[in-house]
Amino acid sequence: MAPTAVRAPRRTRGRAARPRRTDRRHPLVATLMALPLAALLLLVFDGWDTVATQASSVGVMLGR
Repeated sequence: MAPTAVRAPRRTRGRAARPRRTDRRHPLVATLMALPLAALLLLVFDGWDTVATQASSVGVMLGR
């Protein structure tokens, strides 16, 4: 049996509800955010050889 009760809207406890942002970050901004983590991972996990191996594996999986 389907529920027939109408749900009440959520209350915000005295705060105004914020509208959701639908815009996206610019790709350059996203890249700049990811670069520090990528550099840290390069240092921790054996450098360029591992990164090249993983990138090659991903390329093969994608069919390139």
